[in-house]
Amino acid sequence: MVERLVPDRLWELFKQVVPAAPVRPQGGGRRRYGDRQVLTAIVFVATTGCTWRQLPPGFGPSGTTAHRRFTEWSRARVWGKLQRLVLDELGGRGGLDWSRCAIDSVSVRAVKGGPLTGPNPTDRGKLESKAHVICDRNGLPVSVGISGANLRDSQALIPLMRGIPPIRSRFGPRRRHPAKLHADKGYDFDHLRRWLRRRQITPRIARRGIEPSDRLGRHRWGVERTMSWQNGCRRLHRRYERKAEHFLAFVGIAAILICYRRVTAESTDHPSVRRRDSLTQRA
Repeated sequence: MVERLVPDRLWELFKQVVPAAPVRPQGGGRRRYGDRQVLTAIVFVATTGCTWRQLPPGFGPSGTTAHRRFTEWSRARVWGKLQRLVLDELGGRGGLDWSRCAIDSVSVRAVKGGPLTGPNPTDRGKLESKAHVICDRNGLPVSVGISGANLRDSQALIPLMRGIPPIRSRFGPRRRHPAKLHADKGYDFDHLRRWLRRRQITPRIARRGIEPSDRLGRHRWGVERTMSWQNGCRRLHRRYERKAEHFLAFVGIAAILICYRRVTAESTDHPSVRRRDSLTQRA
């Protein structure tokens, strides 16, 4: 279970960003569970959508222990740092396509309320939050964020673009800006187009009353697929967290898992791996 939910390479990356365990006085006290065991429990909660209390005892740490460590790591911004390392792995292998990116959001029902929630004007005023994402041409999330459902999508574009970290490239310096950005009519504002052009990003934003919504579908379908991938983390079907940083952490964990699956695919597609597999089949 541990190796399946937290593979060795992901664990190696996680060890680079996890804070050091506090020094405990010698003698007495309970044994501290290992970080990999706790990380496995957190990934299980994120992917299955179960509550902390429903965490199976076979993982070792209790739900209370896993939630406490999850809170500590979220406060230390571990998930954002881990996502950057995974993106660096992809960028160094040429796995990111910066020719065009797309931005979109999805609303999630906020069961317990909390900060960064608001009445959704498109869903009878229900209290909800939005999960925002910018993905590359392959649908890999490079920047994520959350807001209240009453916030316009256009207001999240600039913060999300600024949130893209400098990511390693296979050739040349680190990169953080795509060549083009695709968006729907919710982002149809001239000041956003000017902001993008100043950064040498070509805006591809549908114009209200001029262009049909399906015209950009051949380029924007990637971000819709990314939203579907995020729903694979069932914890994101509803927002159960009162604290906004906890909900953002689960959104970040979903982005990490999506990108790491591509890292695994890139490793499998490496020429040396393909040659070894062909020799094995031939034998």
